[in-house]
Amino acid sequence: MARDRTAISTSAALLFQGGIGLVGWLAIWLFDIPLLPDTLSLPEMIGFGGLGAVATYLSLLLLTRFERLFPDDLSGQMQALYQFARSYHWPVLLVLCVLAGVGEELLFRGAVQGWLLQHTGPWTALLAASVLFGLVHYVSFTYFLVATGLGLVLGAAYQVSGSLPMVMVWHAVYDMLALYFLLKHPRWFGVTP
Repeated sequence: MARDRTAISTSAALLFQGGIGLVGWLAIWLFDIPLLPDTLSLPEMIGFGGLGAVATYLSLLLLTRFERLFPDDLSGQMQALYQFARSYHWPVLLVLCVLAGVGEELLFRGAVQGWLLQHTGPWTALLAASVLFGLVHYVSFTYFLVATGLGLVLGAAYQVSGSLPMVMVWHAVYDMLALYFLLKHPRWFGVTP
């Protein structure tokens, strides 16, 4: 597989994703945001996170088959994501997925949703953190809707389980599945390899 040399450097991509986690951790520490109590064992965190990721990915894949649900065509965004992902080797992509899962969940569930839980109700915290998650991932209105929906699922899972590590696993495995299937079966997503 040819690598695109115009893509973001590996170091920059890894530093960016790692930086998100650092910002989330600093916000939790500086604002003294309590994390929800985690009662899951390590096997439960990994198992529920993995199952949640598979169920979420399959559900989203099924929903995207109903084109009328989405106001614009995702194939352009998928083509850009495909070009981005194919410019990296699999070990880098896996590390990026783990860093995204850990970092984005520290920031959006741990810091943002946690802070909002202290100052508003659980529904407001869940909805606001999810919309912010969607806005940060905005590349089109449809992609915003998809990312906001994913934020709602991850935020609800955190609120119900109290397990930030489980949601980190869920997010990381979801990203791994999304990249794997996009790179192995690009035509499923309207992408020309």
